[in-house]
Amino acid sequence: MLTELAIRDFAIVDHLALELEGGMTAITGETGAGKSILLGALGLCLGERADAGSVRHGCERADLTARFDIADLPAARAWLEARELPSDDCLLRRVVTRAGRSKAWINGQPATVADLKALGDHLIEIHGQHAHQGLLREETHLHLLDDFAGHGPAVREMAETFRAWREAHQRLKRFSEDNDEIRARLQLLRYQVEELDQLALAEGELEGLEEEQEALAHAEERLREAQFAAQCCDGDEGGALPLLHQAVNRLSALPGSDRGALADALSMLGDACIQVEEAGRELNHFASGVELDPERLAWVEERLGEAHRIARKHQVQPDELVALHRRLSEELAELEGGDGNLDALAAEVESLKQDWRRQAEAVSAARQDAARRFGQAVQEQLAFLAMGKASFEVALAAREAPAAEGLERARFLISANPGQPARPLTKVASGGELSRISLAIQVVAAQHSTIPSLVFDEVDVGISGATAEVVGQLLRRLGKGGQVMTVTHLPQVAAQAHQHLHIAKQAEDETTLTHMALLDEAGRVGELARMLGGMKLTDQTLAHAREMLDASQRAHH
Repeated sequence: MLTELAIRDFAIVDHLALELEGGMTAITGETGAGKSILLGALGLCLGERADAGSVRHGCERADLTARFDIADLPAARAWLEARELPSDDCLLRRVVTRAGRSKAWINGQPATVADLKALGDHLIEIHGQHAHQGLLREETHLHLLDDFAGHGPAVREMAETFRAWREAHQRLKRFSEDNDEIRARLQLLRYQVEELDQLALAEGELEGLEEEQEALAHAEERLREAQFAAQCCDGDEGGALPLLHQAVNRLSALPGSDRGALADALSMLGDACIQVEEAGRELNHFASGVELDPERLAWVEERLGEAHRIARKHQVQPDELVALHRRLSEELAELEGGDGNLDALAAEVESLKQDWRRQAEAVSAARQDAARRFGQAVQEQLAFLAMGKASFEVALAAREAPAAEGLERARFLISANPGQPARPLTKVASGGELSRISLAIQVVAAQHSTIPSLVFDEVDVGISGATAEVVGQLLRRLGKGGQVMTVTHLPQVAAQAHQHLHIAKQAEDETTLTHMALLDEAGRVGELARMLGGMKLTDQTLAHAREMLDASQRAHH
């Protein structure tokens, strides 16, 4: 679950560090106080798009971090371990500069925004205040049903088989078309492969040829210079060695006292004689090993020239010729396969089609069962939300053509009153009804989620009165086994929370800042009173707030 959220120079927040707990946390504040800032900061840590407007006015960058306890999240730990990242902790960090550029880190290691998003999918679910708008798009219904059914791996395998089937079918169609374009391609491939066959360049040969050409091209120069250096060292007249010996002999002939003063010089000259003599032997040995082979050099340069010429024709680098040869040979073999190749490809297409059909039928059976259970679960929540007369169902209809998603489409249908036919959610007239239906669906989805941290952003919009208290009870029940954070304007919802986070906007030194703090019991009573009666607190609203908080807490003990 989310345990810490730290914000610096983000929007109108200069510095904020929050420690969060499990259970249900209500997040409240006046309109415009910055409740969206909290979710915006969390969203950036989870890989949402950043822009320069995120940075507080006058600052160079915004710095955001979110820490999660993943002891009970094996999927998150496995994700980290697969990337060789520490898995005993989970710290996400995002920095956004005033220029709009951003950087990301996971457990101190640089990461991409896509990495944050992928890991975030294992850490927390955010249900936005416009979630009901997503429910108006029928493509989301099948996704929600599959999540509820818990057969994600089977659905992904079915989609992968469908894509393989489609690709094989397209290849079969392309190879089956006996037209001028394919014949021209076949003719060109035969010429290109024959030319590359004649070149017969082996893996790694080009590098060896270049090294050999370098050695052969400079062999004469190396031999000449090595022989000259050896002559400079040897004992013939004009060489260094006789001169050194003369110097040693003449210095050694000096009187004893002078010779003693020059002992160090004599020693070094003696060493020099030995070194020069050894150097001469090494140079002569090197020169004897240098081979002059102009014929071999001409052959190597001709082969290199041919390789470069063919590489230019194909517009590739010379070291890519071996891979090009293999690729063109494989394509030629496919095109020359004739009827036998087409038969094999047709058999592959049919096999993949049957695999997809078998997988799709298994998924379809699971969806039929899940649709019934999902409908019953949402129906129960609707009754809890004072819509007991409504009838909710998940309708599955066959698709017109095979698809990666399977054999059917899913649609959520609702009948608000007995006797009325079930209609799509898009036909629901009342905004309040749609909000309650949306909340019921989200609660059912969340109950079957493997992710224990949930955020609800004003999902209770359009709800009031006794229903609002029921919504609060629903959210508290969800938070009992994990962590639920809910942004709300309803005191009936906030009173149900285990913790209450208050967000306030304050003007300081001609700047506006947002402050956030967890409220104690007295603070909660005051905030509930404000939510009940506005900015002017009376003894009556305070008493009502106290009664509401006490009643909600007693109900859960």
